[in-house]
Amino acid sequence: MPAARKARLEIDASVVRMQASDEQRPAGRLLGDELRLHRERLGYTLADAAHVIRASTSKVSRLERGESPAKPRDVHDLAAFYGLSREQQSQLDQLLAQAGNADLYARFADVTPNFLKRLIRLEGSAESISVFEPRVVPGLLQTEAYARALVRMMEVGLSDPEVDRVVALRMQRQVILDKGVPTLAALIAEEVLYRPYGTAGVMAEQMKFLLKATLTNRVNVRIVRKQAMVPPYPIFHLKLPDVDCQELAYVEHLDGANYVTQKRQLDKYRKLLVNVRANAYNREESTTSLDRAIDHWEALASAE
Repeated sequence: MPAARKARLEIDASVVRMQASDEQRPAGRLLGDELRLHRERLGYTLADAAHVIRASTSKVSRLERGESPAKPRDVHDLAAFYGLSREQQSQLDQLLAQAGNADLYARFADVTPNFLKRLIRLEGSAESISVFEPRVVPGLLQTEAYARALVRMMEVGLSDPEVDRVVALRMQRQVILDKGVPTLAALIAEEVLYRPYGTAGVMAEQMKFLLKATLTNRVNVRIVRKQAMVPPYPIFHLKLPDVDCQELAYVEHLDGANYVTQKRQLDKYRKLLVNVRANAYNREESTTSLDRAIDHWEALASAE
């Protein structure tokens, strides 16, 4: 092990513990974000929206930031003014219901084609992100070649230009890692290191990228032991910069995602991440695991 690696300080990859004093606010933030995007897309001003709901521009601004409780009448009036489709109105209704009754609506099921765009916006505004990925390298840490191989496998029937657009969208997520925030703690199942997406050369490049990420102060990669019992699905946990220390969990599935904002459900996913972290290698062991994976893929690449 090179001395430079050992000299690095160990950074704790545990999920950041946060207080959730107001369970409805993350859902309200998502709702406000959707309303703002529709308004800006159509070129309307805050004053235009304020006139529709018979309110001040400051109230509309607070609504769009999730700082003011949303009234169903206001949301419906704005949806009608923006000419939203039935599907778009349904999305707003689900968020509105969750924001108004967190105990009843624990999750917002996002099954729209734009679910990844919504996650990108949330990631871009987060202070810290914790992610467990049992199946593939987390999107925030994928190389372009690895992402392309993954998209080609999952998105059967797409043309080359369409694949390019999907890959470009996925790579947008990594832009946030060039900024001061957020910090990223990534827990990756050991099996992922040996699950091929692309050629052996693509896999070797991806493993080297992960190894490089382990040596940074803002990205903390831990490899989860192969024999560990872990959830079979990816889990994201985001801390949002707000006075109330908002937090939000995001559980991804094949064609969409669930956004979790209710405290009981958040506690569940936070504990799952803590348990996964307990079954992960430490920093030195994780780098050793990645070194082995690099040797494996480079040997296969040389034989090709």
